[in-house]
Amino acid sequence: MDRIFLEEIENINTYKDEIGAANNLEDLYSVKLKYLGKKGIITSLNKNLRDIPKEERRDYGRIIQETRKDFERLYLEKERELKRKAQNERLKGEFIDVSLPGFPFSCGCIHPITQIYYKIVNIFVSMGFEIAEGPEVEKEFYNFEALNIPKDHPARDMQDTFYIDQELLLRTHTSPVQVRVMEGKKPPIRIIAPGKVYRCDNDISHTPMFHQVEGLFVDKDVTFANLKATLISFIEKLFEDKRPVRFRPSYFPFTEPSAEVDIGCVVCDGKGCRLCGNTGWLEVLGCGMVHPNVFKAVHLDANKYSGYAFGLGIERIAMLLYRINDIRLFFENNLNFLRQF
Repeated sequence: MDRIFLEEIENINTYKDEIGAANNLEDLYSVKLKYLGKKGIITSLNKNLRDIPKEERRDYGRIIQETRKDFERLYLEKERELKRKAQNERLKGEFIDVSLPGFPFSCGCIHPITQIYYKIVNIFVSMGFEIAEGPEVEKEFYNFEALNIPKDHPARDMQDTFYIDQELLLRTHTSPVQVRVMEGKKPPIRIIAPGKVYRCDNDISHTPMFHQVEGLFVDKDVTFANLKATLISFIEKLFEDKRPVRFRPSYFPFTEPSAEVDIGCVVCDGKGCRLCGNTGWLEVLGCGMVHPNVFKAVHLDANKYSGYAFGLGIERIAMLLYRINDIRLFFENNLNFLRQF
């Protein structure tokens, strides 16, 4: 066997002393780079095998492999030793008094929008309404056409719709739920449809996603007087007082006649302030008698049945009840703001 090669192997054995002398993981890793790195001493021996006669190359390769395995064995033993030592040193510097009380954790609370959502839904449920749900990704037919809003209707410009394709969109109101219920159920129908809706709008009083509660009552001999009585009773329970209410004529394509409902300003009690534009009134919801064309779309006889519908924005009500002037505060996840509720 080549004498020069054997001398190289013997000289390499110094790694045993260097591994044993390493005092920390950083020094130990430097030894590994010195011997097994890309240009390390043991690594270089493999490259030198091409200079060894072919008949002796196998024996030399075996010696190199045994040397490498021995290095790795010693390295791993030393690494485990140094890790244990480092851990013990760290534990000496750490002390936990298990008898101390734990850190205080403040309890969370229900989000203000959810609180108002529950309050509104519970009031209508107590008045005999059932809860109905529908898809948030809706067909254009249910969102517009069945509600007397054909493709060329100017009311579509009011909706600022998120379209997915020519037939699918993110619903702009929960009225499509009313259509779906009327399609599958015969009167009497008394439902509310709470849920998320979407419109391309974003400022201090509008967000791209917000929440609505819409209601529907269909039966024989339903009148506008029934609608007024229902909404006045709802407003009294919601605001917990005998607040003045007025109905203003308005326009919605799916109701006729239609009205906006105003209440006496919650800040100035009707005297006039910045919130109500010095009118003394605040708009809270829209309503009206179901349009005959809507009954026609769901194959109900408008001569036999009548009904009313209404809708309100939950964020709008929350802003009035909590005296908040920027709707975006509800969705910024500011804990200092949310902890107030």
